[in-house]
Amino acid sequence: MFMKRNETAESNSIIGEGSYFKGEFTLNGTLRVDGCYEGEKLEVDNVFVGQTGKIKSNIKTVSAVIEGIIIGNIEAKNRVMLMPTSRVLGEIRTPELIIQNGVILEGLCIVAQDPLTNPKETILSLYNNGSENNNENNN
Repeated sequence: MFMKRNETAESNSIIGEGSYFKGEFTLNGTLRVDGCYEGEKLEVDNVFVGQTGKIKSNIKTVSAVIEGIIIGNIEAKNRVMLMPTSRVLGEIRTPELIIQNGVILEGLCIVAQDPLTNPKETILSLYNNGSENNNENNN
């Protein structure tokens, strides 16, 4: 999901500017947040957070485009795109992470085809296997 700045996105649901929603939100479709959402979890196919949007929740989605403020973890099956005005405090797990100039981000980022795997173990295993081969070649 890619949208140009100031382009109106087609959404199944909108939390409009000046609105506040608290609770648990699950949606098959797209959610645009220009207001404020707080809750334990937000599960939605696609989420777009406008410049005035604020979310304090863990997000599980297919893809996310963020221009506003997120406090919570983001787990996306396809991609997370952080636009220049985005401010994120939390962990991001996704196969594709796009961070534009101007973003403020604090948290752990795990970028892997299967973000639920342990990338640290995979990388160390690949490194150690490669090192053993290099040591054998050097002896």
